Amino acid sequence: MLLQGLKVVEMATWVAGPSSAAVLADWGAEVIKVESPIGDATRAFQPDTEASPGNPIFTNENRGKKGVVLDIARPEGRKALKTLIGQADIFITNTRPGSLKRLGLDYHSLKADMPRLIYAAVTGYGLVGPEADVAAFDITAFWTRSGMARAMIPPDQEPFASRPGFGDHVTALATVSAVLAALHERTSTGRGRLVETSLIRAGAYAISWDLAQQLRYGEVITTQVRNDRPSGISGFFRTADDRWVCIVPRTLDCFTKMMIAIDRPEVLAEPRFEPPVIDLEITREIRGICDEGFAKLTLAEAGARLDEQDLAWAPMSTLAELAKSDMAEAAGCFITVEDGWGGTFRAPASPARFPEGAPPVGRAAPKLGQHTREVLEAAGLTPDEIDAVM
Repeated sequence: MLLQGLKVVEMATWVAGPSSAAVLADWGAEVIKVESPIGDATRAFQPDTEASPGNPIFTNENRGKKGVVLDIARPEGRKALKTLIGQADIFITNTRPGSLKRLGLDYHSLKADMPRLIYAAVTGYGLVGPEADVAAFDITAFWTRSGMARAMIPPDQEPFASRPGFGDHVTALATVSAVLAALHERTSTGRGRLVETSLIRAGAYAISWDLAQQLRYGEVITTQVRNDRPSGISGFFRTADDRWVCIVPRTLDCFTKMMIAIDRPEVLAEPRFEPPVIDLEITREIRGICDEGFAKLTLAEAGARLDEQDLAWAPMSTLAELAKSDMAEAAGCFITVEDGWGGTFRAPASPARFPEGAPPVGRAAPKLGQHTREVLEAAGLTPDEIDAVM
């Protein structure tokens, strides 16, 4: 069913690489996570003890995997890792290219002996070029370097970072897509291939509505100061109970619907307000009318009126509200996972589901090195070889 029978070896830390493998694990693949003796850095972000079981951050990226510890700085560790990779369908890593090459673990060093291997390299800035070995996180490469932050942060505000893992998870989905494309190709060619994704490329694609215009015309208008934006009925408006609603107009008649929703139908009789409005001063006047209208309505009242007019809108929800949302539950946003100590807790689901049947999801993330001996025995290493790496 789905990816059952597929074997993945992951040697990756933090988020983009591990979350790629986590999605494959959710979909039924056997994933072996290889860590150094000090472990993945995300283990340190939250406790995972009997008193506070189940690290939610580490679990989000690593549930359902088998955990192996290998010190690849030692020849015995590298030999064991190569044995595991040689028996896998897919190898996922976000170790920097230079380090992999020095250790003989880059794609070209493995290709001859492992022709069916799909090798997924998750990088910051790609495998080639002057910055291939530059340290990168999604906040630096995906968010800041890609132009996304500058495009999304209004120029009158101090720059701020994206939330942790935001760009990593976009990059992970790109990695999963590329791996599955290579896997499909292998069914006919019998050969694996190198797959490369990068935070910078995923960021460029994520902001590509704007980037496409920059590339075509040499300039683009991105996020502006609120009072300079070209649509008076689009964006965020504050309600009487200090909540925010976001509205996106779809057609020209949305202006009519909006004025009805906020009890300002007399505005429709004014010729200067007839869409499309290109005069910025009139746009600002329309925005002021909307601000006044929503300031008289609670969120519940505003929502009922916007729904009645079939306008595209959403409340600006908190994560606490999302976690309690019946809609999000019905949409499959959450799963229940084991905490590794005999209990369970709720966690975010991977972003696709299969209503006609899928492998069960919910196994705990591995403790550091939990399955080392089990996995190495299954790979055929002798007791002496196993003892040499443990």
